[in-house]
Amino acid sequence: MPGTQKLGPSVQRPATSTPSTRPGTLRIPATARLERDAQARPRVVPHLSVAERVARGKAARAETPRSSHAGWRPSDLRPDPVALLEEQGDTRVQELLPIRYGRMVFSPFAFFRGAAAIMAADLAPTPRSGLIVQACGDAHLANFGAFLSPERRLVFDINDFDETLPGPWEWDLKRLAASLEVAGRNAGFEAAARRDVVMTAVREYRDTMARFAEQHTMDVWYANLDVEAILAQVREAKAPKGKGEQQRRVLARTQKLIDKARSKHSLRALDKLTRMVDGAPRIKADPPLLVPLSDLLSDEQARDIQKALLSIFRRYRSTLPDDRRHLLEQYRIVDVARKVVGVGSVGTRAWIALCLGRDGGDPLFLQFKEAQPSVLEAHLGRSRYANHGRRVVEGQQLMQAAGDIMLGWTRISGFDGEQRDFYVRQLWDGKGSVDLEDPTPHGTGIYAKMCGWTLARAHARSGDGIAIAAYLGTGDSFPRAVADFAAAYADQNERDHEELAKAVESGRIAAERGV
Repeated sequence: MPGTQKLGPSVQRPATSTPSTRPGTLRIPATARLERDAQARPRVVPHLSVAERVARGKAARAETPRSSHAGWRPSDLRPDPVALLEEQGDTRVQELLPIRYGRMVFSPFAFFRGAAAIMAADLAPTPRSGLIVQACGDAHLANFGAFLSPERRLVFDINDFDETLPGPWEWDLKRLAASLEVAGRNAGFEAAARRDVVMTAVREYRDTMARFAEQHTMDVWYANLDVEAILAQVREAKAPKGKGEQQRRVLARTQKLIDKARSKHSLRALDKLTRMVDGAPRIKADPPLLVPLSDLLSDEQARDIQKALLSIFRRYRSTLPDDRRHLLEQYRIVDVARKVVGVGSVGTRAWIALCLGRDGGDPLFLQFKEAQPSVLEAHLGRSRYANHGRRVVEGQQLMQAAGDIMLGWTRISGFDGEQRDFYVRQLWDGKGSVDLEDPTPHGTGIYAKMCGWTLARAHARSGDGIAIAAYLGTGDSFPRAVADFAAAYADQNERDHEELAKAVESGRIAAERGV
């Protein structure tokens, strides 16, 4: 990987109700409402020749020159960034918003992580080629990581799809590039080193897309990055001159990532997140970050919820393929808790459910995470799916090479009577993220390359990789333009972060730091 080493795909093909009206209860929507959502609308699919797809990509250059992606300048009509955050907060759990703002105000990089809605509004008027993919919508560098595939191999991929929607491929790549620039500033990298990291990511995206454009469709579909294979590549590669110590740190951190991911499973969650009550495991309280459902409700509400949980569980289970449904039916829900997650997600409703299989030592932890409208929808139109949980699941399955076998969705009416969409996944299943503390330019460059490869693979699976490759070409016109954009947008991000800090200082925004 380092230097001139190419990231190569590892290709492996897998084996073959009636709603309650009592106050304070969770109500399950009518079956017909979810069945309507489950029907995919048929569409006509054009099949162009390779030559026609190449011509389409090259023609887009005339409409949108690659150099036009450079730079960033806010318009006079740019909305107040703090007001956008406040607007997002209107539909969230109000008591948790100070935690969100406290995390975002910590640094410009923390602010960037939570500012997907702000950047989506800023990207909307920027040039685009007209080539559409399934966009992640929030492809910053911390939303990539490692997790165990169904075959129990540790793979590197995008790991957050809350904002996914069909959209311009450029938006994902610009968000990734800007995040690398912002993170480089946060780490104290020199300007030249930051630009080199950003260019590395964009060039890898370009080169990977070009390679995929030459490959068979099924090979593109199954391509993935095996983390342990990457570690072997780094070990075998000769470190650039003067980078030996940085290379050793990269190896140590990658091994730490592997060890952490492989140890992060439901048995460890059982040990870390539960306590014994009357001889049975129950989720323990760690307020405000982890609060059992029983601590949030009256006794009467708790009894109602316990009855409703079974219906909720069945409704989610019905969105799984038959084999996964059979597997899940061997577990029963025994406890539920509200959990605060992430930076930008804080305030959206997120629950974890402790399920037990054969006995108290056979746990499965599921996360029910609220799916609100994508931040891209204000600029690209509404999702084709009536349920935003399904929007997240469908987008994730389209972009990821290997997904969570328990991925599903549901819709719940909460204590306030409002219907909300959720997607469901395993809480811990070999998940690991790269340590972003005290990074080096060399190590960040390797990571940037992995992110560029992964994003190109996701876009090649979901869009016209041949046309995108033809648009990008082989030169540095586009990488240079995106690097210029990233530097300019990082300046804007610092100004926006400062606006949030002022809002906290003035009392306009309540922020709880260090939580």
